[in-house]
Amino acid sequence: MNIQVSPSPIPNSREASLSNGLLNKDAYLSGLVDIVSTTKSEGWLQELKDNAANWVRHSKLPTKNDEEWRFTDLSALRQFDFNVETKNFVSPDSAPFTAISDTRLVFVNGVFVKELSAIANLPEGVVVSNLAGLPNLDGELVKEYLAQAEGAKEVFTALNTAAIDDVALIWLSRNAVVETPIHLVFITAGDRIITQPRCLVVAKKGSEVTLVEEFINYASPEKEQQEVYLNNTVTEIWVEENAGVNHTRVERDSIDAFHIGKTAVTQARNSRYTCNAISLGGRLSRHNLEILQTGEQTETTLNGLTIISGNQLADTHSALALNYPYSSSKQLQKNIVGDKAHGVFNGKIFVPKPAQLTDASQLNRNLLLSPQARVDTKPQLEITADNVKCAHGATVSQLEDDEIFYLQSRGIDENNSRHLLINAFAAEIINNIPVPSLRQNLTQIVNKFS
Repeated sequence: MNIQVSPSPIPNSREASLSNGLLNKDAYLSGLVDIVSTTKSEGWLQELKDNAANWVRHSKLPTKNDEEWRFTDLSALRQFDFNVETKNFVSPDSAPFTAISDTRLVFVNGVFVKELSAIANLPEGVVVSNLAGLPNLDGELVKEYLAQAEGAKEVFTALNTAAIDDVALIWLSRNAVVETPIHLVFITAGDRIITQPRCLVVAKKGSEVTLVEEFINYASPEKEQQEVYLNNTVTEIWVEENAGVNHTRVERDSIDAFHIGKTAVTQARNSRYTCNAISLGGRLSRHNLEILQTGEQTETTLNGLTIISGNQLADTHSALALNYPYSSSKQLQKNIVGDKAHGVFNGKIFVPKPAQLTDASQLNRNLLLSPQARVDTKPQLEITADNVKCAHGATVSQLEDDEIFYLQSRGIDENNSRHLLINAFAAEIINNIPVPSLRQNLTQIVNKFS
């Protein structure tokens, strides 16, 4: 595959020479690698893990001196020592998720849990499985896709690769269509642990699938405080020619957790990809959404909603590389920020000269609910093509007094008026989610937010 992007639009993705003298460049990172890479695999998978671990040892944790992290301070992460926990504390009776489909994979602390999972009514040519339990798919085929997306050298992505033990796998053969959503649930249970969920989705030519991905926390009833942990996630999605993937991602980790997430999507000719990304939890959360076009006439829709309060920080970074003509993309990111929380949006769209007749739009809208709430927004277009239709923008607003007064004049009290306005702001994103039960659940969360 020939990917014509120069320079690389994906941060920190370019190759560099590794010298032995630079090993263990960051002691904290090296310690994490030592902790997460104890499990050994066989053949090509172990080689992949070793190369990734070596890369991490040559790297450093990003700081605010790095342009891509200038608004997100990771220094608090160094205050904690994390360990790997593989015990399953979750029983079917206490599972912290709502079953939204007959087809789901559930992982607890990175370990596949068969008792919580269900596989039913899959059409022919569709495989939904963990990597270790592949029923009908040659592992050598997975080798072509796993950890092969652009941006694999980014430090947190490489850290995840170094620790691969199992993978949530969705494989759609040519022209396979899945009518009901596939539900992936990644549960973190425990304190001072690191979990690194990995997901691989391959949609072959002409296939269609709806995917719901949830990252949630399970806290035992006797726990009085939220648990601190690091959830470092990577999802790779390959959308081949004429295929379509509708992807909903919901992050609701512990309010004291660190969440670093990567979604890397490769779109071939005439493909369609939609992402609905919801961010709710974590003292610090970051979602890197990276889309790479490898053929003409692609359709990309990116919808995002962040709801944070207290002292939370939520950072959404997106990079969309449109390298071929006749493509269209639409991005809407909405942030609701209360108390002393801090929202960040950095969106990039690259339209080089070959990408003529591209239609791309990007908008970030922010609603601040207190004088102390903060948002940093940076929508960006980098265009060298001369026959395109591209637009970007950002807005920052508060709840308007006249809007609240209008609702009060209709008999609605001030508190309910605020709720109605916040709900209306969020509904534009939530209503795009194709699963009714999930829409209802998220609407209830928004209704409780003030």
